[in-house]
Amino acid sequence: MVNRENIYLLGYGKTTKAIVEKFGVDKIYDDRKINEAIHSSQFPKSLKSGDIFIPTPAIPPYHSIVKQFEENLISEYDLYYRYSEFPYSIWVSGTNGKTTTTEMITHLLKDRYAESGGNIGTPLGVLNPSSSIWVLETSSFMLHYTKYAKPNLYVLLPITPDHENWHNGFDNYEESKLKPIYHLLEGEVAIVPEKYKDIDTEGYLITYRDSSDLAQKFGFDLEKIEFSGGFLLDAILALAVKKILFDEVDYQKINSFQRSAHRQEAIQDSKNRIWINDSKATNPSSTISMVQSIPKEKRFYLILGGEDKGADWNEMFKLLSKYRVKIFAIGKNSLKVVDLANSYKLESVASETLFQAVQDISLELQPDELAVLSPASASFDQFRSYVDRGEQFKTMVKELYQTSEL
Repeated sequence: MVNRENIYLLGYGKTTKAIVEKFGVDKIYDDRKINEAIHSSQFPKSLKSGDIFIPTPAIPPYHSIVKQFEENLISEYDLYYRYSEFPYSIWVSGTNGKTTTTEMITHLLKDRYAESGGNIGTPLGVLNPSSSIWVLETSSFMLHYTKYAKPNLYVLLPITPDHENWHNGFDNYEESKLKPIYHLLEGEVAIVPEKYKDIDTEGYLITYRDSSDLAQKFGFDLEKIEFSGGFLLDAILALAVKKILFDEVDYQKINSFQRSAHRQEAIQDSKNRIWINDSKATNPSSTISMVQSIPKEKRFYLILGGEDKGADWNEMFKLLSKYRVKIFAIGKNSLKVVDLANSYKLESVASETLFQAVQDISLELQPDELAVLSPASASFDQFRSYVDRGEQFKTMVKELYQTSEL
């Protein structure tokens, strides 16, 4: 067991707070003014060779303290892997669909005493070490900092540009996602896009081109799976995990899965107009998935913008130029949204805030049209999280309902 005196935590977040509770650490260093935090704005000037330094995953690698103490740095995963109990683990990563795939796998394996955690919002310190299986949604941030921990089974969704500012480019982002494959041992499995079929690993690679290809490899009947679009791949990956581990295929159970809020979630206002809450779309590829689900003949109003993550938006706007869409720009990168809309000859409005965008759209939205929040951006410029953004969006639509009833 590691000595708590040797653990130094940077950043006051869920991860570090859980480590404090689990290991009895008495110091979190954070330069923000958080009254309830045990913190100091001054990190120690030096660390001993045996000291452990763990940053909150969102803190970037170019942070001055991270750069200074890189040799002492390990991740939350490393800490539990080396110094605590770490059950059989399935890690889920990729750019889009991580949360849904993690939840679907856990849903299918609930009777096998599986529980989910990681980037899905539950730190490892909160998980039950007596569970048979941990299903961990694993971010590129966590993978970047992880040196020792590895999964027993790795599920990798397609990798598209995201978090390029944090990783200093797509290549570094992609490499973080691929790290677990290199560390697999003989008998361990990774399900990965075909692009990565030649990666050198001791583990066994199962590759796929798309949903149909993966379903064919496992002998799944697509007509028995009641999901479509990106959710279809998520469901097939979850079914594949249960097939690998227990040689079982449960169509009824996967079809009973209820999707989480904030991902292509339809809500209705008092005039029976449909608004889509896709707040979880924090990058262009996720918004592309949303747009592709809309019939090209349908007129829709799209809310875009927020905290920019450095991704190239041109592919998304090329797609949008083929649709009957009007764009409402919000957030810190709203000027970028309007400029791109102009360059692709698309209608746009600089609403700046989500509230104003909802008001602006409500003046135009007809019953046979759609209003869509799919921002392709992070939420931290104006909201606590994508969940907060989505909940506020639903409240704003509900208030339109209440106003119309008066």
